Amino acid sequence: MRLLVALVCGGAMLGGCIPQVTPPAGPARPAPARPSRPAPPPPPVSSGIPAAPSAPIVRGEMIRYATSPCGGACPVYTVTVRPDGTGTFEGQRFTAVTGARDFRVSPAQYEAFLTRLAPYRPRSGSVRTAPGTPACGQHATDMPSVEVQWDGKAGHRALSYYFGCDRTRSPGVADALGSAPDLLPIAGLIGARP
Repeated sequence: MRLLVALVCGGAMLGGCIPQVTPPAGPARPAPARPSRPAPPPPPVSSGIPAAPSAPIVRGEMIRYATSPCGGACPVYTVTVRPDGTGTFEGQRFTAVTGARDFRVSPAQYEAFLTRLAPYRPRSGSVRTAPGTPACGQHATDMPSVEVQWDGKAGHRALSYYFGCDRTRSPGVADALGSAPDLLPIAGLIGARP
């Protein structure tokens, strides 16, 4: 019960929107020196979502990233990025721009977006983490979700993730998926995010 209350309160503090990662202000402080130890193995995959960085990067794919409505003013949009450097943003609700807008991405921006999402690309088919699925567990209500689709020579893959799911089951997934659009030149199209 305490976990459910914590999830609901955490969702309310986030404003019900997709989490965004903002770099800290000011100069970065160096990390304290630590003894050299081998890195621990990644946690086992129990939710069906690959644990970063187990999935290979598949270059040359078109990536479609679509957000869903929430219980508040979450931006609802779809962005498609192609390996040739072209992209399309389609604002639907609570975005600075509604309708379709084309944009360009540099090879570095495409590579960064691809790399951020690659660990969560299913090896085959589709993976869904949402209320009612074992991978979600206890969940907060009124949160948005995201659907990411990869299309290319390796076929079609899709991941659907609800941001209100128990994040202890798949640590890092929400942050990685929620911050991926920040790597593209679309902040002015999305607009302010609560």
